[in-house]
Amino acid sequence: MPEKNQVERAVLAALERDAAINLHRHPVRVEYDHARRALILEGEVEDIVAKKRAYEHASRIDGVQGVMDRLRVVPSEPRGDGAVRVSVAAALLQEPALLNHALRAHNKGLVESLRAPPAADGVIEIAVQDGVVTLTGRVGSLSHRRLIGVLAWWAPGRRDVIVEIEVAPPEADNDGEIADALRLVLEKDPLVHADQIGVRVRDRAVTLAGVVATAEEKKMAELDAWYLLGVSQVINRIEVRG
Repeated sequence: MPEKNQVERAVLAALERDAAINLHRHPVRVEYDHARRALILEGEVEDIVAKKRAYEHASRIDGVQGVMDRLRVVPSEPRGDGAVRVSVAAALLQEPALLNHALRAHNKGLVESLRAPPAADGVIEIAVQDGVVTLTGRVGSLSHRRLIGVLAWWAPGRRDVIVEIEVAPPEADNDGEIADALRLVLEKDPLVHADQIGVRVRDRAVTLAGVVATAEEKKMAELDAWYLLGVSQVINRIEVRG
């Protein structure tokens, strides 16, 4: 199968050239299904940056019409599924923008109601398996959907976040929506001074600019941008002046 081997080699070569992806430390399995023109990425990566960039590289390879992303992020603080579920639920329960949303958690085949407002604006359901957080339900805006995803990514121990939440009524997505959602996320991140960071989005590519005191804050702002659904690239031009 020359085409299969050619596509797989092209993907691995693209990943190898990216400094954000360390294939020697975290090997990635690449499998191409010629009949479906689909590619599978599987393995562990260092962070959300490596995960998202690997997906974008694979999507741009000739002959690939779809990518199944099974990459998992190595957690800085390993935790069991129960602890991850509790952390995600706590973050969603405490978020003011979600106070009028019903919240349910799936645990060992049972569904536990964590909050049930009498006239809920939406519903969010949480399930965690092998560190992978899956979020389902319905919310009223893309901003809510994006915020929920980021809050789940912030939970210690999560290895991936899958957001399958419906937006009803449907909203058209655009660069302005992504920029507004990112500004909201930066404002909510206690590790970031949002007023010192500028955000610009063009064709789903985010550019960050400004001045912060530490390299850690610069990195956190970039991670927040990558956590956001719909972002294809992050250009971090934030300066560190400690």
